[in-house]
Amino acid sequence: MNDACMRAAIEEARKGLAEGGIPIGSVIAHHGRIIGRGHNQRVQKGSAILHGEMDALENAGRQPAEVYRDSVLYTTLSPCAMCSGTILLYGIPRVIIGENQTFMGEEDLLRARGVEVEVLQDEECLALMRRFIADKPELWNEDIGV
Repeated sequence: MNDACMRAAIEEARKGLAEGGIPIGSVIAHHGRIIGRGHNQRVQKGSAILHGEMDALENAGRQPAEVYRDSVLYTTLSPCAMCSGTILLYGIPRVIIGENQTFMGEEDLLRARGVEVEVLQDEECLALMRRFIADKPELWNEDIGV
């Protein structure tokens, strides 16, 4: 696990929270170098799809397939069905997750399709989400489609 990459994902989550959004951040790294970073921007941009992982991939720009197949996606929260589908579509082989206690995404699907999934249960990621969910449960429920 590249600690600097997870730190960058947490920085992105904090940035999203400071902007009035949902504190979920993500980075995509190719050979250990960050090529895209982002955070959940559904609130800020009025977007239906800009979860942290989607924003990081968008900010990485268009990449050849071999770049995705040689990259690692870091995310502060377990990826939802949409983000997991995108991970599978582009063949990203490894996902490092900050925590999956506040939300369990499609980790079983990723593993079943051969993606290496590592969950850190990072205390900072947990604290960010627990505080946000307690403060803004209606916004959280909207984000996860409840």
